[in-house]
Amino acid sequence: MKIKFCGAARTVTGSQHLLEINGKKILLDCGMFQGKREESFKMNRKFLFEPEELHSVILSHAHIDHSGNLPTLSRKGFNGNVYSTAATRDLCSIMLQDSAYIQERDIEYVNKRRKKKGEIPFNPLYTIDNVRDIMRKFKSMPYGKKFYVEGFENKLAVTFHDAGHILGSSTILLDIYENGKNTKLGFTGDLGRFNLPILKDPEFMGDVDYLLSESTYGGRIHDKAEMMEKQLETVMNEAIARNGKIIVPAFSVGRTQEIVYALSKLFAKKTIPEIPIYVDSPLSVNTTEIFKVHMECFDEEASRYVSEGVNIFGLDNITYIKDAQESKKLNSLEEPCMIISASGMCEAGRILHHLKNNVSDEKNTILIIGFMAEHTLGRRLVEARNNPGTVIKIFGDEYTVNAKIRILNSFSAHADKNELLDYFDLFDKKKLKKVFLVHGEIDQQEILKESLKEHNISKVDIPVRGEYADI
Repeated sequence: MKIKFCGAARTVTGSQHLLEINGKKILLDCGMFQGKREESFKMNRKFLFEPEELHSVILSHAHIDHSGNLPTLSRKGFNGNVYSTAATRDLCSIMLQDSAYIQERDIEYVNKRRKKKGEIPFNPLYTIDNVRDIMRKFKSMPYGKKFYVEGFENKLAVTFHDAGHILGSSTILLDIYENGKNTKLGFTGDLGRFNLPILKDPEFMGDVDYLLSESTYGGRIHDKAEMMEKQLETVMNEAIARNGKIIVPAFSVGRTQEIVYALSKLFAKKTIPEIPIYVDSPLSVNTTEIFKVHMECFDEEASRYVSEGVNIFGLDNITYIKDAQESKKLNSLEEPCMIISASGMCEAGRILHHLKNNVSDEKNTILIIGFMAEHTLGRRLVEARNNPGTVIKIFGDEYTVNAKIRILNSFSAHADKNELLDYFDLFDKKKLKKVFLVHGEIDQQEILKESLKEHNISKVDIPVRGEYADI
């Protein structure tokens, strides 16, 4: 068996890992690259394999950096199955359509500018029709039930375990049967954290021979998840005292629901004023509806609230916005309010327009509650926190960052260094032959690699994009 690392190698986006098993090719995740526009534009259009040669895809979860390039596979000839949990399938059905729609709208906006400059127009990466085509290929499987990949009967079995990262997220355990031998390969996808609101805690996948592990925060320690409400309370009261707006770039899946859930508790305790809250993302609205039908993923607290009839995602002062004209009206608001909008890394969608209209006003606050990958606009905002007067570009125009930048890493849905090490400690070290660190920037991966040595795991590789590993 071979593994080819085709994405999320020394970076956190574009998760794609190609397995060659018994002469057939299986892809773990098919994420979209995000970052430098020109570089990402090219990488998302050119795979390091031929899509028509793929037998199937096994998908860890619905975040765009793990699922976002699936429609391109279909457009380029892939005709196999995509295996995921039911919640991941349902989320992908709306997220990929939203991705296609945003690409079309954003490219339409950009092409107007390119036309004025006499430049060649761009085409979207894929269309709604490509999304519909790939969704027909999904096969959903429950947590904890071993199943054989079609065409690999008695050769390749897969088990999904709850990763506790977002709704439907899974770690993936593969049982590979070759030459009378059973090799166990594990893939963490994105590993979640204990005590996050709404979702169950991560489950252990069981012992493996080889492990592909995310390393997003391999060298950092988060504030504890239990601190998120108090930290949010402080930021809210500080921003309201300045009579400003709070702009929150948030992933539509997971992070938006978590912050609304936290706000609802703060409002109930009356520790913050009931200012208007706007969730300005059609995807977030649709995602919240999917959350409501997948209570099998909820933790005990969230399940109890729902059973008691509490609407954990809705309050009188929270407005969910789908219509584009209603979204534009938010720019004329002058009173304190919070606007939660996608995309989470500020690379596309309505958040760009809200930043454009608010980032230069010193009364306002930009609240960062998620990871911002290298070379994204979100990362530049993070870096602007300690560099007043930083100039950023949005749709090609320059804006000075005068708004306050606040970062709450207690909201992170990724395991931090200690949480990753705790998870590694669950494995039988005598059985674990090698670990491959993926989905992380190299500085974080090097720290985690050294820490793993202290936990008696010395055979750790940090592959580069395009590299092969023989197992």
